[in-house]
Amino acid sequence: MAKYWTGDIGPGDDFGMPIHDEFIDAPTVSGPWAIMNPQSWKQNRMYHKLGTGYGQRYKKQADGKWLKVEG
Repeated sequence: MAKYWTGDIGPGDDFGMPIHDEFIDAPTVSGPWAIMNPQSWKQNRMYHKLGTGYGQRYKKQADGKWLKVEG
């Protein structure tokens, strides 16, 4: 069954980088979870994988919804 992000996603991530067609919701090296574009995730991720407890990746669909594609 498809799972979608239910909150709002702004034009930028929690590190001020733009979000275009995908984002990752995951814990950071400083502790709290953050919404990150792929570049921010590579620089600030706590773990090098996604999954339960590690984070999820979402991709924007043609209808504007964010589909969970990993994790």
